[in-house]
Amino acid sequence: MYHSIYEQNYFLDVVSVKFLKLKGLEVLTLRPEPTITIMINIVPFKSEHAVAFKELNTAWLKEYFYVEAKDTSLLENSKEYILDKGGYIFMAIADKIPVGCFSFIRLNENTYELGKMAVSDKYQGNKIGQRLMDFAIDFAKQRDWDKIVLYSSTKLPTALYIYRKYGFVEVELENNLPYARSDIKMELILK
Repeated sequence: MYHSIYEQNYFLDVVSVKFLKLKGLEVLTLRPEPTITIMINIVPFKSEHAVAFKELNTAWLKEYFYVEAKDTSLLENSKEYILDKGGYIFMAIADKIPVGCFSFIRLNENTYELGKMAVSDKYQGNKIGQRLMDFAIDFAKQRDWDKIVLYSSTKLPTALYIYRKYGFVEVELENNLPYARSDIKMELILK
């Protein structure tokens, strides 16, 4: 007997399909609906983006973790703690609305930390995070950086999937981590 997954608006991944088959249910595989590409522009941070930069990041932090003291410093004083120290912030804009962002925090002349990457809940599923990652890596290569590092959490499997897809590899965590939530450190060697 087939159950109509489509009529109930369920979209199953491979693991779910295997689980349903193990439970004795037959699953009718349907062709996915075509995705609509959202047009975005990735632009350098301007002071008018400060509120959106903070809100995009605090939304996912509150959903999965909590806002730490370092987050507060970076998000409320991004000019002082990121830009004035040689870092960069970029915003993804769709229809004049900030829908995503990321930052590069300068660690030394040729190494930057990729951080504060976020995509609005309303725009997730449109590969905006991957477009931000493409942009970030191209930006770093154009500046002849040696590597990009990032700190993340194994509680964020989608983010880790994207990082690995782009060539980031797990490296040993050091002591005195910048964030309590970090349980994984990754890097992308550019040279």
